[in-house]
Amino acid sequence: MKKQQERAHVYEIFETLAPRYDRANARISLGLEKGWKRLLVKRVLVQAGSGGDILDVCCGTGDIAIALAERGPGLCVTGLDFSPAMLEAAGKKGGDISNLQLLQGDAMELPFADGTFDAVCISFGLRNTPDYRRVLREMRRVVRPGGKVYCLDSFVPDNPVILPAYRLYFRYIMPVLGGGRKYRKQYTWLYQSTEQFPRRRELMKQFARTGLVQVQSRSRMLGACVLIEGTKA
Repeated sequence: MKKQQERAHVYEIFETLAPRYDRANARISLGLEKGWKRLLVKRVLVQAGSGGDILDVCCGTGDIAIALAERGPGLCVTGLDFSPAMLEAAGKKGGDISNLQLLQGDAMELPFADGTFDAVCISFGLRNTPDYRRVLREMRRVVRPGGKVYCLDSFVPDNPVILPAYRLYFRYIMPVLGGGRKYRKQYTWLYQSTEQFPRRRELMKQFARTGLVQVQSRSRMLGACVLIEGTKA
């Protein structure tokens, strides 16, 4: 019941924030999110090569899926999200791209057969799901042997020196930058979801427990943003 309530709460948040989501992200990341997303796109393209099937889980307004489809015209890219409002925003941005499809679906029950994709990624979405390990298991299930699973997300930094400044910004300044007075509560919840999210090393262990191998990470912004990737044996 608790997970169902959490899922409903997250659904309501993203349905509400969808029209202003991209602009708010640019503000709260101080313009750095584009570089973080480019890192993920580059890593996925290295894995996929000139062709292949790619899944972007919790695709939101479609930034990653659209970038992959545009930069890899030989790829077949699927973006999946549970929020119709987010998918509507993604469709307005990339609806005319022929090698991109957008689907509504649940990250914890991916509607695909085992081994469908060459690479599966999720960006700034895993921390908003009620069961991280279940999502990772599903992502591993639908990727082919030798394929990779990627997670780009916000993390509480490991470095204790910058931790006070990080918490000051994300607890008090980020909600105002992102949501103003009207939507401040929604962005306060996003701060809380990051606080509750596993630390980088713990999530890497969860990758390994899921059965992924060669797990590695790349950090940005002193560990506040991390890309974790693992390979399906």
